[in-house]
Amino acid sequence: MAEKVLRTGVERKKGWLYYLDKNLNIYRAKMVRGGEKKKKGEHPEVVQKTDLKRDQNYLYYVDKQGDISRVKASRGGTARKGKRRRKTAAQREAMMKKKLAAKKKKALAKLKSAAKKKAAAAKKKAAAAKKKAVAAKKKAVAAKKKAKAKAKGKKKVAKKKGSKAKAKSKAPAKKQKAPAKKQKAAPKKKAKHKAPAKKPAKKAKRKAA
Repeated sequence: MAEKVLRTGVERKKGWLYYLDKNLNIYRAKMVRGGEKKKKGEHPEVVQKTDLKRDQNYLYYVDKQGDISRVKASRGGTARKGKRRRKTAAQREAMMKKKLAAKKKKALAKLKSAAKKKAAAAKKKAAAAKKKAVAAKKKAVAAKKKAKAKAKGKKKVAKKKGSKAKAKSKAPAKKQKAPAKKQKAAPKKKAKHKAPAKKPAKKAKRKAA
């Protein structure tokens, strides 16, 4: 966090660069734009003098309001130098090997995942085909049972029809026999009528005697 050290009330103007010197006095210099050249006799100007002393653990600057502020300085120069140091040929080779190994690993992982996906899809397809085959088999069995039941039903109907036809053919035969009995009984009745006709003849014979 920035910390205000001194409120100077300096008004910052466009085209000027404001900075602090070693004694923390505020200076300004005319800024040169691209293609421009510094005019002769143009030197930095002292804007305000201060009686401040620098603390080596802080970094001082002129803020937007024209006041002097400071922030905690980070002393990590040596570490940065170590990071920016050029790598040796062996280090570069090791890094390249590492990169290649990582690339190879990534490619293998990709291939494995693709193969896994393919196997899963094939398994799913086989399961679907099996399910379809089972359904078709069940359908065929059901159709067979239905056809069998239908055939059985037809046989029963035919059997019933045959028994009915036999019953019908037997019934008229009994009726035909009945008239035959009546015909035989008819002559007996005629004989009964003839008998009384003979009786008067006997009486006549008796009269003659």
